[in-house]
Amino acid sequence: MTAPTGTLRTDEPASAQLGILAEQGATGALSTETGIVYLAAGHVVHVESAVTPDLGDLLTHSGALAADGWWEAIDQAGRRCRVGRQLVDSGHLAAGALELCHLGALFDAAYFVLAHDGPALRFRPGAAHWLGAVRSVPVDTVLRESRRRRELLHRIWPEPAVDRAPLARVPGPDAADLPARRGRTLAQVDGVRTAAQIATALACRTFHTLVELRRLAAAGLVTPVAPLAPVPTSAPAPASASVTVSVEPGLAPRPVASDEPDTALLRRLLHALEAL
Repeated sequence: MTAPTGTLRTDEPASAQLGILAEQGATGALSTETGIVYLAAGHVVHVESAVTPDLGDLLTHSGALAADGWWEAIDQAGRRCRVGRQLVDSGHLAAGALELCHLGALFDAAYFVLAHDGPALRFRPGAAHWLGAVRSVPVDTVLRESRRRRELLHRIWPEPAVDRAPLARVPGPDAADLPARRGRTLAQVDGVRTAAQIATALACRTFHTLVELRRLAAAGLVTPVAPLAPVPTSAPAPASASVTVSVEPGLAPRPVASDEPDTALLRRLLHALEAL
């Protein structure tokens, strides 16, 4: 059997590459344009994507874990790739709660990584995520669940732009007239937030939020915000014009007055690089 290497066939979709790595019992990280799938002995142990709330977001925004406890675990065990174990051993989180939240984050990120099933970009043999072992999932299960989610969302509303674009409200029934979860979701739509950012604000898994947002789109109550037209190069923008920056969802770093747009993502990448 050929040992997995960093060279991939770019004409094959990521799902096919994952199948090959599973057969080889590979350990490492498979990168795509929308995220990274971490494998151990051919099983998926973690998936992360910049367009979904990470495990820290879900735990801290839901109140299951204090932000200080999360960052303490990263500082103490991130380089050893044992953050999950540290959370449990320190008494900050029960093992069952960690496993449940971890699986939710894994499947949420996998949906986006595999949504369009584009080509894999790179495989890094031996790479491990700083979270460490929590629960492994067979590759077939991850692929099957991603397909199921994609098909379900398509049946509700067939326009995938709802999943990633900033969303705006369309005049219609008041949120009070909607089912409770749908009404809470609609209340977070402000013309700026994406589905992932709304999920973070609600401390809810991304897929559950996507279901409600697609239902709202099907009812004509929300719509993706059209991208701004490019500014002509011959007419420079006025000096006083403000620039709107899209903020990646994620837990803010340790307390500061304001945060740069990509600080949360860069911090996560930094810990991953340190772990390597």
